[in-house]
Amino acid sequence: MRHKIYLALATMLLPGAALANDAALLLGVERYETLGRVARGADVANANDGLTALGFRVAVLPNGRAEPTLTAVQTWLDTIPESERIVAVLSGRFVTDGSRTWFLTAEAGTPSLLGLGDTALSLESLLEVMAARQGRALLVLAPEAQGGAIDPYLYEGIGALDIPQGVSVVTGDPSAVAGFATEDLTQPGGDLLQLANRRGGLGWQGFVPRSGFVLMPLEAVPAGPPQPTAEQTAAEEALWQGAQALDSVEAYRNYLARYPMGIYAALAEEAIAAIVAEPNRADRMIEEAMNLTAAQRRTIQQNLQRLGFDPRGVDGIFGAGTRAAISAWQRGNDFPPTGYVASAQLTRLEAQAARRTAEAEAEAARQAQAAALADQDFWREIGAQGDAPGLRAYLERYPTGAYAAIATERLAAIDAEIQAAATARETSAWAAAEAANTPAAYQDYLQVYPQGRFAPEARARITAGTAPTPDAPPTVPPADDAAASAEAALNINAMTGRVVEDRLNALGFNPGTVDGVFDDETRAALRRYQEARGLPVTGYLDQQVLVRLLADTLIPGVGQ
Repeated sequence: MRHKIYLALATMLLPGAALANDAALLLGVERYETLGRVARGADVANANDGLTALGFRVAVLPNGRAEPTLTAVQTWLDTIPESERIVAVLSGRFVTDGSRTWFLTAEAGTPSLLGLGDTALSLESLLEVMAARQGRALLVLAPEAQGGAIDPYLYEGIGALDIPQGVSVVTGDPSAVAGFATEDLTQPGGDLLQLANRRGGLGWQGFVPRSGFVLMPLEAVPAGPPQPTAEQTAAEEALWQGAQALDSVEAYRNYLARYPMGIYAALAEEAIAAIVAEPNRADRMIEEAMNLTAAQRRTIQQNLQRLGFDPRGVDGIFGAGTRAAISAWQRGNDFPPTGYVASAQLTRLEAQAARRTAEAEAEAARQAQAAALADQDFWREIGAQGDAPGLRAYLERYPTGAYAAIATERLAAIDAEIQAAATARETSAWAAAEAANTPAAYQDYLQVYPQGRFAPEARARITAGTAPTPDAPPTVPPADDAAASAEAALNINAMTGRVVEDRLNALGFNPGTVDGVFDDETRAALRRYQEARGLPVTGYLDQQVLVRLLADTLIPGVGQ
């Protein structure tokens, strides 16, 4: 369980204790996780070897978090009862409410008066402890900034200190204090007041002897740092590998708490800084743990697209467009807009997309039904009448409608009948011209049909001045005088007869030899045709049969 770093432990100093050795505390923070770096903030830790050589038992911690800081302070406190001299050096970020001051540990967030908690070390507590060594206590402080307002109650830097009698306090920026701690403070028998003044940028408060201030022992006993054993190195290596495997802030903090000056301390600080700087890292790792396939990613993009969140492509790659679409969907569904998906979010996304698809299909079916009804109503109102204007109006409105095929077929039949009638009229006009067999008659034909089927023949006959004797019309059997009379009224000559026989032959009714002579085979073919078309069966031609026959051959299947 964590505790606030508030020290009121002067009772630990036993009056009768033997004074031996000295106690030093070195706390410096350069790499704050969220508050920004402090240049040379952790350099005070480099004074460790020099102070150790002067006989100090040093509690040193660079870039310390709350728990390791509490441990380091507690180690320092444990050595004070047996110490003649007390030194504490703190470098990094400080905050004050004017009368009280706190030193912030590396994981501190934006501070607030009632929220400092265990990430802040009270300077008043340190001063209270150090009051037990009057004239032999030195507190060195290096604030990164001074005076800037954080909120209405807190400011950056160090406030007014209530310094106990006999305690000396030195203040300066982190760079000046780093030099003072590593070069001046470690000089055996050095006059610290003179050294500080020579360095510059340092101020003194509290106990300041006028004749100079010699605090350090007169002699140093150089001793190299203890070398770790193979077991200790292996243990540190194992802890580091475990921290890398977990790749979390807590794992790296745990390593630094155990090995604040370890082999991988700098790498651990960099890893923590990278993790803290990356927004939504935990959400990214949750998504990565799902191991989404390219197909699953495409499905997610399609679902976002269905719901109106454009991923800028369905390619299975979660780029900036997809992340923005996910964030927008998350905002609309009361999720933090991280841009990364979790399993529960995917379930909701899939359900919403399925519902939207079903709604779209239902709407499409409704619109299709409405369109079909409108199509049907328009056909009943206009197209079903069967006349050419109505059929054309329907096809213009519904070119691919339910009745488009019927309308097209009927309109083609009407057009074919019109064409057949025109052809029949031209055939009759040509027959009349042949019957007259005069240049004037042929000229009358050409005046009406200048581009007609018989126009070349008419011009040839006019040029010749005479015309061949027309073939004798087919013998009219006496069997059906009315039908025969109707056929005779058509004035069908041999050429027209050949056209009729050719049409019967093309339709498969086998009129025999196509020679323009209507013999028994021709009559039989006409009767078969009339019966197949539901016409009166006479074996003779009339206007209706001739038009129908020509229409059938112009558009096969019409009337069948």
